[in-house]
Amino acid sequence: MAQKGVQLDQQTISCSICLDLLKDPVTLSCGHNYCMKCINSHWDGEDHKPVYSCPQCRKNFPTRPKLEKNTMLAELVEQLKKTGLQDAPADHCYAGPGDVACDFCSGRKLKAFKSCLQCLASYCERHLQPHYESLRFKKHKLVEPSEKLQENICSCHDEVMKMFCRTDRQSICYLCSVDQHKGHDTVSAAAESSERQKELEVSRLNIQQRIQDREKDVKLLQQEVQNINLSADKAVEDSEKMFTELIRLMQKRSSEVKRQVRSQQETEVSGVKEVEEKLQQEIRELKRKDAELKKLSNTEDHNQFLHSYPSLSALSPSTSSIQIRPRRRFDHVTAAVSRVRDELQDVLRDKWTDVSLTEVDVLLPAAEPKTRAEFLQYSREITLDPNTVNRQLVLSEGNREVTLTSQQQSYSDHPDRFTHYQQVLSRESLTGRCYWEVEWSGTGVHVAVSYKNISRARGSDDCRFGWNNKSWSLDCTNKSYNFRHNKVPTPVSGPRSSRVGVYLDHSAGILSFYSVSETMTLLHRVQTTFTQPLHTGVRLYGYIGSSAEFCKVK
Repeated sequence: MAQKGVQLDQQTISCSICLDLLKDPVTLSCGHNYCMKCINSHWDGEDHKPVYSCPQCRKNFPTRPKLEKNTMLAELVEQLKKTGLQDAPADHCYAGPGDVACDFCSGRKLKAFKSCLQCLASYCERHLQPHYESLRFKKHKLVEPSEKLQENICSCHDEVMKMFCRTDRQSICYLCSVDQHKGHDTVSAAAESSERQKELEVSRLNIQQRIQDREKDVKLLQQEVQNINLSADKAVEDSEKMFTELIRLMQKRSSEVKRQVRSQQETEVSGVKEVEEKLQQEIRELKRKDAELKKLSNTEDHNQFLHSYPSLSALSPSTSSIQIRPRRRFDHVTAAVSRVRDELQDVLRDKWTDVSLTEVDVLLPAAEPKTRAEFLQYSREITLDPNTVNRQLVLSEGNREVTLTSQQQSYSDHPDRFTHYQQVLSRESLTGRCYWEVEWSGTGVHVAVSYKNISRARGSDDCRFGWNNKSWSLDCTNKSYNFRHNKVPTPVSGPRSSRVGVYLDHSAGILSFYSVSETMTLLHRVQTTFTQPLHTGVRLYGYIGSSAEFCKVK
């Protein structure tokens, strides 16, 4: 018996109130044991007499139980003291600075294992057991330990705030919803938190996509360094071979060419590595941001999540991307030296033809405009091509506006005409940096850009804006936005507006859509590589009379 008892740890025979070994142990009718002094002190301090309850299982007793010392348990405690006990909880089990302490431990408090949003209290593993054992606590919401439970209490009504007012953007209790916030747009805190979690997930996906894009850019730069080094090495090798044929008089010029190549090589590699470092810095910042959002997404306390969400969820736009401009390598050095050898061998003592190196740039593109005034510097006046317009569309306003009609128009046959979908393309091709705006009305419109060689005469996805690899389309309705390219849809959030702004930086591969009202709000940005000039266009659908106009902006 005694030998078996040694296997017990100290918690097994400890009082759950004082957390020390039982002294004068007493047993309640529910089976839980306490120090006689601890349970009496607990009941003496209760403010709901004459009903008494067990601190662990919360069983109520109509009258104060008469306590009798549990002689057998007392002897077991004394015997175990003599034969030895396992160690007391390690110091790291106790709450320290920055830890959430158990609200029910007396004396030195243990770390909280969970917090309860219904009880508004935190519990160590022992004091948490009633939440697992008693049916009364089955529906209680347990979350990771939190010191901010009191922030869940309404300061006006002293009730748990289980609702959220979208009108005032704050957490409220049920009484608030029928009082100060009556008539406001209110939902449960769980529902609002779920919506914000979805937005947060979209933000994380955008960050991860930007990380992938930047990592691809870094690989391009690393390949560029390798190409520069290979080209420079080959130029140096070939130059040295030819200069050795010119004996002593060409030795000096050989060294000079070598110096020029190496100098330019160092300059260009340095420039590339500087850009690479900037991109690596952005990747590190994006990963840090992703970690913050991941931590926020794991927050189970809805109100704490909503409190922290506005300061963390906003995602700043990408500031830059790279563009490696076509350039010559160092091959012309070899050619120049060859000409020197062949043409000037006889007059080399008196004349020298410079062998210069062409500067090579690896530059970040110019920053994207921020204000509408800056965008308007790149505004393009768009007119629609009558040879492309579908026969259910009517052109007006100098071929800048198109309207959906129920009557087939008598347009002549043309190989550029869209025969199935209610689409039209612009007459102008778009390269460089361009900006334009589309004002629309009715059910909805697809604002798109497309290569000119998109299919026209069939009803397949090859002809439909956004459903192939030759077009990019933003679907705008009164309720939502949705971006699509090559059949892949991307939900887009943002303020509703009847005017959409489109910014294109063709050489940088940037295509951005904006909601335009009193301010401009970025809806979606594409980073890709455009291999052909683009044309803008629209597709109308829904009610007859829906229209889209390419605005004259100044």
